[in-house]
Order: sequence, then structure tokens, then C-alpha cells
Amino acid sequence: MISWKNLDTLSAYQSLCALKGRVKLQEAMAGENGARRVAAYTVPMAAGLQYHFAAKQVDDVVLAALKELAREAQLNEKYEALYNGDVINTGEKRLVLHQLTRGQLGKDVVADGVNKRDFYVAQQKKAADFANQVHEGKITNAQGEKFTTVVQIGIGGSDLGPRAMYLALENWAKQNGCFKMEARFISNVDPDDAASVLKGIDVAHSLFVLVSKSGTTLETLTNESFVKEALRAAGLDPARHMVAVTSETSPLAKSSDYLAAFFMDDYIGGRYSSTSCVGGAVLSLAFGPDVFARFLQGAAEEDALAKETDLMKNPAMLDALIGVYERNVQGYPATAVLPYSQALSRFPAHLQQLDMESNGKSVNRFGEPVSYVTGPVIFGEPGTNGQHSFYQLLHQGTDIVPLQFVGFKKSQAGMDVTIQGSTSQQKLCANVAAQIMAFACGKQDENPNKSFAGGRPSSIIIGDQLTPEALGALLAHFENKVMFQGFVWNLNSFDQEGVQLGKVLAKRVLAHETDGALKAFSDLMDI
Repeated sequence: MISWKNLDTLSAYQSLCALKGRVKLQEAMAGENGARRVAAYTVPMAAGLQYHFAAKQVDDVVLAALKELAREAQLNEKYEALYNGDVINTGEKRLVLHQLTRGQLGKDVVADGVNKRDFYVAQQKKAADFANQVHEGKITNAQGEKFTTVVQIGIGGSDLGPRAMYLALENWAKQNGCFKMEARFISNVDPDDAASVLKGIDVAHSLFVLVSKSGTTLETLTNESFVKEALRAAGLDPARHMVAVTSETSPLAKSSDYLAAFFMDDYIGGRYSSTSCVGGAVLSLAFGPDVFARFLQGAAEEDALAKETDLMKNPAMLDALIGVYERNVQGYPATAVLPYSQALSRFPAHLQQLDMESNGKSVNRFGEPVSYVTGPVIFGEPGTNGQHSFYQLLHQGTDIVPLQFVGFKKSQAGMDVTIQGSTSQQKLCANVAAQIMAFACGKQDENPNKSFAGGRPSSIIIGDQLTPEALGALLAHFENKVMFQGFVWNLNSFDQEGVQLGKVLAKRVLAHETDGALKAFSDLMDI
């Protein structure tokens, strides 16, 4: 029997609190002791990735307490309930099925009289067949010419994840002969966003993918109208240039305004939708369905690891529990995601939504206020750029911010140069290794401005190269980490009521139904 309890009612949490400050990184990571930790504190992930946590403030005693917390919080049982189709999204009374888009983890899940795994596979096949026909020139523009560019129109989860995944694989696809079409993205209702994209493409040879589950998302429909106007101005029929990704019940589903429609459902939240047709349509068009299938395979393998009952074989659960220890016991307010890979330039932005929209909650699954802190602030930029920016605060600021590095031994593009005895890739890798140790151990100096306290915890996920499989595993790792943390905090990580109030007030502003300060701010904006 699964029991949903607040974190501060668990006896394992009380035991964990007694271990605050137990590990001093400056000592733990020094000399041969540090080398032994690096060898011991490593957990294999899918697709050849490895999760290294030697530079975290944990030891075998803390790890034992985390294992007990996982057991008492029933993390394995709750994950099993999720992938077997329990109503885990209690706020909206919905199943949570994003893992089912990439593989069968448990028993068949039937909802609304439909086998959901079959449904997702059918939609992926439909998108794959469509992409193949576009690439083969069987689906063309009105002049019978091939489409060369695909443009995704969406916002939030319909933009951040697919955009991050496209950028992550763009160079890899070009190097490996898999690059089919350039992809661009329109998300912001700011007209300068759509205008910038439209001015940078040949609209006559562009295919637009409109993504809206409900078919009523204001920003997305506004940008659709913007695009349709541009197509008509160029003498083109918008219906020959647009496809929709939507729900079967939305007004877009059977509209003659689109060449095709690919379906999603209410059981996959936007921020978890990159492995559904929300990401599948644009990524299959950009790189081909085979690349998207490889991406799904990496995610499926990582999802399977999240079923492990041994914490030391379950990297997502371990990462999640260390994060809970840092947030709730050590008291750290934020986490910095630092990919040492330019291809992952938008991955931190995706993780901001994934983590902060999921676990940025102050009430539990039953609507009751919690008396402990929950999700941290997430931010980040690629290294080495960040080193010349906000790392100053990370090294010497008054707050300690845990760090999540991601690094790869090889570049994607196959281009490099040797300068002063080392390649660019070697310099990149040297920097991430150095930063881990600099944050952990610090440096004492007579000049206070040059003194580094150290004791700043970090982990790193290392892979050979950022491939589709590695990207899928990386994405699933963080999705599952967020899920497990939500379970520990007794949150519903799968709704997002916090985004709604501003939308409601914006509609009042546009309808001129305002008074007081809202009217005053509206007047300031000349609305």
C-alpha cells in the first residue's frame, strides 16, 4: 500500500538532518582520498554516460541515510504506480505517461478505452511517415518544390524542450549525414520573435508545425496568425505549409487548414513532451525518424534504470536524493546546471521549466501547505562562457550553490585545432575538471580577495560524445530526478497552476476590464 506523507513526517528525514555538515569537501577531495572517492562514487547511466558524485557532500553514512529515505518514501513503489497508470497528477486527476512514449515499463496502460502505448507509437509512426514523404519530395509546396526549413510554433513545453533537443543534435547530424532540414522556432508573443524568424527564412520552402494541445493557446494562435499573414503576403496558401500537433478533441484536429495533424493527450505535460509528437514531428523532419528513434531509445534505457531498487544503480534517484539533502538539510537555495558542451546551450533553459514548473510548489498533493522548502532555483549556461560570468558568485559569493556539470570527451562536429600543445576539446575538458576541484577545495590566500573557501559541492555527468542516445538518456535522467524529488516532497509535480493567474489578468487587460493598479500599469503600457 502506497502512503503519501510530507517529508518532515518521515523518520528517515529526521535522521538525515542530524548529518548536516558531516562531509568537509576540502578534506574529502584532497590527495589520494579524493582519487578514491572519484573511483567509488560513480554510477553508470544509459548510453555510456556516467554520473559522478565524488564532489558532493556525502559519504557512506549519508548515503545509507538516503537509502533509508528512499525506502520510507516508497520511491520505487510510486514510480511503479506512475508507469502502470495510476492517477499520479492529483491536481488535474490525470495519469502521467511521458515515459510510455519511449517504452513499456510495466503493464499495459489503458485510458479512455485506448491502449496508450499503441496510441503513442501510432502517432510517432504517422509523424515519421510524414517526415519521410517530405524528405523524399512526395509532400511539397504548391510549386512541387521540396521544403528546406521547418519552423515550430509553440510556447513553454512546446518550445523549450524541442528547441533544446534540436540544438543539441544539429552539429552531430551535420557531421553524420543525418541533417535533413533546418529548424527554427517561434515562441514569444513579442512580434519581433516571429518577424526575426520569418525574415531569416525562405517562407516558400518552409513548413510550419503549430503545437497546441488545446488549440486555444493565445500566444501560439497569435503567432500562427502572424505566420499565415506572411504566407498570404508572399502569395502562398497557408494550408499547404502548416501541420498541427494537438489533441484529438481540439479545433485544430480535423481542420482543413493543415496538411496533417499528429496527436498528443492530457497525460503528457508540456515540459515532459519532447519524446511525444511535440518533439517528434520537428526532430523527425530536421534529422529523420531514425535519429528520433535513437533519441527515444536512450530515454527508454534511462527510464529502465530508474526502476532499480539498489540506490547505487539508480542514478536519477541518487541525484534526486542528494538534491533533497542539499536543499532541505544543507539549506542551499539553487542549483546551477553547467553543460561543458555548446550543443547543450538551451538545455539549462529547458531544465528551468522542467524543474521549477514541476516542483515550485508550496502545498502538498492534498492542497495542504508544507513547512519545508521544495524546488530550488535552476539556472545555468554552457562552460566555458559561464566561467567568465556568474562563476564569481559561485566561487566566492555568500550563498553556496550546488553545481551540476555535464561534459563529453569528444566534440560533435569533428573540427578542432591544436594551440599551445592541446586541442580546443582538451582545453574544454581541462576546464571542467579544474572547476570541480576549485569549487570543492578552494584556495587560501593572504589577500582575502584571492581566497576561495571551497566546500562548494558538484556532480558531473560524463559521456564519450553527445549522440541521440546520450541526449535521450540525459533528458530522461533529469525528468526522473524531478519526479523522485516531487515524490519525496509529497508534491504533485505534474500540474502548473502557477502559470494561470497572469494569463487570466492579461485577458482582462486586453478586454479593458481593469481598475486600480492593474489599470494604471495597463495605461503605462499604452494598452
